[in-house]
Amino acid sequence: MYRIATLITTLLLVCFSASAQRITDSGFKTVGYIKSDGTIQDQGYKTIGHIKKDGTIQDRAYKTIGHIKDGTYQDDKRRTVGHIKKDGTVQNSAYKTVGHIKEDGTVQDYRYHTIGHAKDVPMEWMALFFFFMN
Repeated sequence: MYRIATLITTLLLVCFSASAQRITDSGFKTVGYIKSDGTIQDQGYKTIGHIKKDGTIQDRAYKTIGHIKDGTYQDDKRRTVGHIKKDGTVQNSAYKTVGHIKEDGTVQDYRYHTIGHAKDVPMEWMALFFFFMN
């Protein structure tokens, strides 16, 4: 399934562009874009998902695959799959740290290895990568 693995791989990093934030990997290679309206596109500008203002996460066919609210991530059945703390620490549903998002937009795994950059993208959006890979 094309699901969120692709959708969220796109959420890794960001450099501002006129209509969208460019998302890059750790080497600053473009992997996609995210628009201010929550539309997520791959590197070829093909829409692969959506984040709605109410926190609903959708795939490219607008099927709901999850939700974000107050730093808590839920799957499509409203089961909690993770959390993001105000300091950018990303935790799974058991509160085990799985990653970090720094104020400068750097996205790191749990070992603090840089896996991307996401300047000017809300932390809650960037943290989707850690929960919707399957």
